[in-house]
Amino acid sequence: MKTKIDFKKYTDGLVPAIIQDTVTAKVLMLGFMNEDAVNKTQELKKVTFFSRSRNRLWTKGEESGNFLLVDDIKVDCDNDTLLVKATPLGPVCHTGADTCWNEKNTGNHFLFELEDIIRDRKHNPVDTSYTSSLFAKGINKIAQKVGEEAVELVIEAKDNNEESFKNEAADLLFHYLILLRAKGFELNDISKVLEERRS
Repeated sequence: MKTKIDFKKYTDGLVPAIIQDTVTAKVLMLGFMNEDAVNKTQELKKVTFFSRSRNRLWTKGEESGNFLLVDDIKVDCDNDTLLVKATPLGPVCHTGADTCWNEKNTGNHFLFELEDIIRDRKHNPVDTSYTSSLFAKGINKIAQKVGEEAVELVIEAKDNNEESFKNEAADLLFHYLILLRAKGFELNDISKVLEERRS
């Protein structure tokens, strides 16, 4: 963040900080930062506000564990408002909601929600879950399933059965998402690679 923030524009020295999910682009919450809070946010790579009620610096998630991991900080054209792009580790609102506006943080795309479900099945295994069972079998089995589904999709592509093709495409995408999670990645990571290739 190269631009200097104009903290003096407000009498209390606090600038608004809009927190936005890096992947879904949903606005998660609004807080306020003074210069110390901005410095702490950059140092910890976790969103840190100046809490007016506590009268101190407050790192979001310090009690709940639902931290906001900072990906980027931008300053607006007037140098007096921040846009913080972050990855939430759990619900953002104290009510337990995904956002402080009680919205689901799914972007407007089911794939983000599916990634959340897959992530949960990895970290909180369910005995009856097919996804959890794949994670338990390890990376070789997951990679094998992706290969099998890819072959099945290729076979269906040669025929004219649209429903079968779509189903096999869905199976491949689902297992691909599991493989990404097993390797510690998400669609957003792959999207960035594709964006870098665009020229």
